[in-house]
Amino acid sequence: ANDPVAMLQMGLRRYDAGDYDDAVRYISNSAELGDAGAHYQLSCLYRKGQGVEKDVKKEVYHLEQAAIGGHPRARYNLGCEEKNNGRIDRAMKHWIIAATLGCDDTLDALKVCFRGGLVTKEDFAAALRAHQTAVEATKSPQREAAEEARKV
Repeated sequence: ANDPVAMLQMGLRRYDAGDYDDAVRYISNSAELGDAGAHYQLSCLYRKGQGVEKDVKKEVYHLEQAAIGGHPRARYNLGCEEKNNGRIDRAMKHWIIAATLGCDDTLDALKVCFRGGLVTKEDFAAALRAHQTAVEATKSPQREAAEEARKV
């Protein structure tokens, strides 16, 4: 009954069905139990105003909670939020962490920063190596088979 993964999955199913109120309820329960993915999904709901009123503060709060929980995309999005608020140093720190977690999108952001002289060659190279290590760590024959099955 207190399974955060099951609650998140139920919330995502309700979301896909267009039932945003139930989606928010299930996803919120999952987040209260500490699920980083649920916090990330709540941040998306608050950004879009689906099932809740748009609320930037709540969006950022849930991004922060998801990032603390190790969610790569949340870390990347926090970097984007910092960049949009003129805090490029903080953005780069978030993006470097996101790269070490295997987030692909963050590499483009770091590449732009590197070209602009905002990231050192050493930091950029370290982020690339860490990203590759993270990606390699997620590879397995089972995952590759699942990817192939989804393509069919």
